Order: sequence, then C-alpha cells, then structure tokens
Amino acid sequence: MTILVTGGAGFIGSNFVLDWLAQSDEPVIKLDALTYAGNLENLVTLTGDTRHTFVKGSIDDFDLVAQLLAKHQPRAVVNFAAESHVDRSIHGPEDFVQTNIVGT
Repeated sequence: MTILVTGGAGFIGSNFVLDWLAQSDEPVIKLDALTYAGNLENLVTLTGDTRHTFVKGSIDDFDLVAQLLAKHQPRAVVNFAAESHVDRSIHGPEDFVQTNIVGT
C-alpha cells in the first residue's frame, strides 16, 4: 500500500515522511507546491530511496490530485499542506483560503 502526503516538503510534512519511512517500508508519495514553506533540503537524506516519490504541485490542482489518486491508489492521504503563518494569512488571505479551504 501507499500513502499520499500533501505538504511533504514543509517542516511538519517532511518530518512525518522521515519518521514514517524510518518505521515502515510502505511507499510515500509527497505532493508539495514548494512555496515559501516547502524545502526539498528537508528530505535530502532520502535521495536514492525508492520508497518515496516527490511530485511538485498544489493540493488545489484537482486534476493532478485525481491523477495521483488514480495512479497510486493510496490507502490514506495525510494533509500537511497549509498556509499556517498568521502574518501571511493577514497580508495574503487569498492564498490562505485557496490552500486551507478550497484545496483541502
């Protein structure tokens, strides 16, 4: 089985992925838009590890998420994709609403 982790390159999402793969051989598909919070360096220790696949994209890209679900048929989706910085939600409420409400 496979799990899909959205926001998989952010601080919390990447630590979840690292912990998951330290305890399980279950493959992980990581989806992240790599905005201000996403950083592939968080996952550099997984280079060459065939249990994970990174997909650059947004949770609010309906077609992409539908393709990932159809192709990988994950048993679970773990959502860490969020605009969680309070100052950013005040200065850019559209991004906050799009990711945290519409995308989810």
